[in-house]
Amino acid sequence: MTHDHDGAALSVGHGDAALAKLLEQGLDAFNFAATGTTAEDQGELSVKAVDENGDLIGGLTGWTWSGLFGIDMLWVREGSRKDGWGSRLLRAAEDEARRRGCDRATVSSFTFQAPDFYRRHGYVETGRVLGIPGGAEDVHFHKSLTRDADETS
Repeated sequence: MTHDHDGAALSVGHGDAALAKLLEQGLDAFNFAATGTTAEDQGELSVKAVDENGDLIGGLTGWTWSGLFGIDMLWVREGSRKDGWGSRLLRAAEDEARRRGCDRATVSSFTFQAPDFYRRHGYVETGRVLGIPGGAEDVHFHKSLTRDADETS
């Protein structure tokens, strides 16, 4: 059944933090009901590496949700990218995710970023989104975290 909603209005604009918060609350309520999970099943996760001067070498941000670990961002400064910091950050995050009870992980990476890095660490491609600016693609990955951590390092 549909309603006309006389007097309703649409507005289009730039970012709207209040709208984002309301949408997050609405989607959380829907998702929790659909999955049988609660807000207590969610958490944020971060790993940070700093040098002897306290300057950022790199970091990883992500989330956990009822057994699933998701990576939002992993970045290492240009001068430190060949020193193994990405692998250290990823391993530390996966270890923390396992500690939190996660048995699987997900991440996406543009083709000009680090898809081969994730493949080397045991992530398996599950799909791609075409049409990223510059002719790139967004590569989606999944990994089981139940295997021995040394198997994929």
